[in-house]
Amino acid sequence: MKKGNVITISDVAEALGVSKTTVSRAISGKGRIGEATRQKVLAYIEEHDYKPNVIARGLAQSKTFNLCVVMPEDYALVDLPFFQEVITGIQEIAGMNEYDILLCICQENDITGLERVVRNRKVDGIVLLRTFLKDPQIELLLEKKIPFVTTGSTAYRKVKQVDNDQQSACRELTSILLMRQMKHIALLGGSESFVVNQNRYKGYQQAYQEAGREVEETLVYRNLESCAFMDRAVEEVLEKGADCIVCMDDAICIQVLRKLRQEHIKVPQDIRVASFYNSSVLENNIPSITSLSFNARELGMEACKNLLAQIEGETVPDRTLLSYEVVLKESTK
Repeated sequence: MKKGNVITISDVAEALGVSKTTVSRAISGKGRIGEATRQKVLAYIEEHDYKPNVIARGLAQSKTFNLCVVMPEDYALVDLPFFQEVITGIQEIAGMNEYDILLCICQENDITGLERVVRNRKVDGIVLLRTFLKDPQIELLLEKKIPFVTTGSTAYRKVKQVDNDQQSACRELTSILLMRQMKHIALLGGSESFVVNQNRYKGYQQAYQEAGREVEETLVYRNLESCAFMDRAVEEVLEKGADCIVCMDDAICIQVLRKLRQEHIKVPQDIRVASFYNSSVLENNIPSITSLSFNARELGMEACKNLLAQIEGETVPDRTLLSYEVVLKESTK
């Protein structure tokens, strides 16, 4: 048979006078087979440039060579660039390892799609892009004992997590604002059911504690899930004399900046503004916004590496924290 011809497991088995099962075992490295036979099969397929297709290889190794990425349904439009970057990182590592990606979209309390993926055994492992305090996604995957990793932190035990160091990052940025003599810092945040928002709030609190100051609870607004609530919160913190508004994410920050422009309030002359998350939607704002910068693509890459290692039976750390950068710009001068 000429090198480069398209051949099958059956062709290899016939040429060598062995069974297809023997060829599959030689390729997968699993099952009982003599070393001499294994080497004979491997030498033959290398000589004839044999590349088993994904289906055949999957059957031989009991794998699908698919990974599932679970994306939340209830995300703001400005969150999309973050998720896109994370998925790009996942895809880069998955592709290098000849895995394909299946995208599943779930609500916080409706994981029907994920249940179907698990029930039909469509994938070898799963990446959760968002975690919740009470998380039915995690509870399902722990019960079914399927390899998975979260791109975010969780309090659930025995869960592999890859996250940016949200708490330390928010502590550092808040500490800088306090050191710059900002007396009344308001904090505007989203849903408390998101673990990321809990960690960001802990960092904010920690900065105050280390500075020997009390958090002004009347300037803390959480669970702001609509533009109307955000606008009202801005009005109230201005009435209470806030000299800085810190936003838990870029979606809130965009709405805060829009509201301030409507009220003809200048940043940073009249009030300073910062965000606990930077993204492309804030990059071209005038003035430029002080924020925390995280590498979303790296987050996806590390999560995929972690998941593939689990699938191969390797030991991986329970929690991996990635670095961040505090970017000080015009909005807090």
